[in-house]
Amino acid sequence: MKKTFKLVDLDCANCAAKMEAAIKKIDGVTNASVSFMTQKLTIEADDDKFDGVVKQAVECVKKVEPDCTVVLK
Repeated sequence: MKKTFKLVDLDCANCAAKMEAAIKKIDGVTNASVSFMTQKLTIEADDDKFDGVVKQAVECVKKVEPDCTVVLK
């Protein structure tokens, strides 16, 4: 499954790169990208683990940049 989420208050490209690296290490993630320019997070992961992966990804985002929020719709 592949989904894209909007990021609110992502302040720097360096933070985006750190988030991307951390999310790629989550078990079940096949690919991930964080775009500073478009303020978007794209996660590609196993269907059966997807909800757990998204939850962990949100935690990674908060760890790197506490002010940044992931819009889950």
